[in-house]
Amino acid sequence: MGKQIYVIGLDEINRRELESVRNASDYEFHGLVDYDTMVLPESYPMERIMAEARETLDRASAVDAIIGHWDFPTTSMLPILRRERGLPGPSLESVLYCEHKYWNRLAGQQVIPQCTPDFQGLDPYSDDPLDDLELAFPFWLKPSVSFSSYLGFWIGNEEQFVEAMATIRDNIWLFAEPFEYILACGEHRDALPGYGSGSTCIAEAIIEGRLCTLEGYVFEGRTHVYAIVDSLRTSNNVSFFSYQYPSGLPQGVQNRMKGHAERILAHIGMDNSPFNMEFFWDEQSDRLWLLEINPRISKSHCPIFRIATGSSHHEVAIDVSLGRRPDFPRPEGSFPMAGKFMPRVFGDTVVTRVPSAQDIEALKRIHPELVVDVAVEEGVRLSDLRAQDSYSYEIADIFIGAEDEAALHAKFRDIMQVLDFRFADVLPNSWGNVAD
Repeated sequence: MGKQIYVIGLDEINRRELESVRNASDYEFHGLVDYDTMVLPESYPMERIMAEARETLDRASAVDAIIGHWDFPTTSMLPILRRERGLPGPSLESVLYCEHKYWNRLAGQQVIPQCTPDFQGLDPYSDDPLDDLELAFPFWLKPSVSFSSYLGFWIGNEEQFVEAMATIRDNIWLFAEPFEYILACGEHRDALPGYGSGSTCIAEAIIEGRLCTLEGYVFEGRTHVYAIVDSLRTSNNVSFFSYQYPSGLPQGVQNRMKGHAERILAHIGMDNSPFNMEFFWDEQSDRLWLLEINPRISKSHCPIFRIATGSSHHEVAIDVSLGRRPDFPRPEGSFPMAGKFMPRVFGDTVVTRVPSAQDIEALKRIHPELVVDVAVEEGVRLSDLRAQDSYSYEIADIFIGAEDEAALHAKFRDIMQVLDFRFADVLPNSWGNVAD
């Protein structure tokens, strides 16, 4: 019998990626709490979710590893479930340092202040949040716990602040309630900052530059960065246009980011865990800014690595969770460069046409590496989609490979012509022109 690996929120797309890893025949993958419960639900009833997970694990003949690639609360459930079964993994407290944006900034301020923007914690339930505000406009306002830019707003004046804070106050419970449940499961609350709950917000100064993601892991106290992926944004400088590997950043800049990653992960006590960490590089000032830390692999990069290296980096998460040092990546892919494109619409409208399965299969005969995940259906109004950023609507994910960046972008444009998405009354704005 192979290693029994339980995967929180397992779906068919990621099952295929898991089965691309080296020695996949040595593993048996099992779902742990279904996808719809963990990904974009209307709420997270954590007591029921955890009870279901424990019941599934209790029935299992063996549990060799528990992994997950989704955002909170998946990432925070993992340390609890592993701890209960004596499996390797990071402490819950180190994971919560990553989940909570305000705590993350406090850690950065302490050990890599040169990479940490000005910031301030705020209480959306304060009698007068505007009176509490100390940070100068403009800035980003976000809940301390959220993902995919949910309830994140660019704030340029008092009116925008008041309006955004009211929206956050009405909706912050979606992540605040499960966060409080998870926090109560910790064994070392004193290892975390005293201020800040799941119901707090963070205001932070605008940071800009070329955005990238470090993919790595900490194993037995040592940090390893195995890849850097560039993140290109659309012309609004907020919404993502594509993720591309390998990075085009100068090697010296990449090395500095790796050093900063090692320092902050050691500071928060992260060990035996994959991670991804986002940085901005401001070319003009040659300054690096840390954006965020996620205690997981980026699922968005899995097909990118499979196309460019021959294997999804689920392999890293599996190895670390089994107590083994990963051997990743290897130059076994079908293209030297790979990317994920996220076509977007910049206005609310109704979808009138999506590509058929036959359309996609025809394209795959031309581009065998192609993966297309359509995120909309005919008749859907875009404003009804969940977990979108505040300025655009993502309609699909498209993964492709090419010889270089120019060929990669040309292939994407050709594919979008064939897919032929259509909408009632808003043009797609070239699917989001890449920022200069």
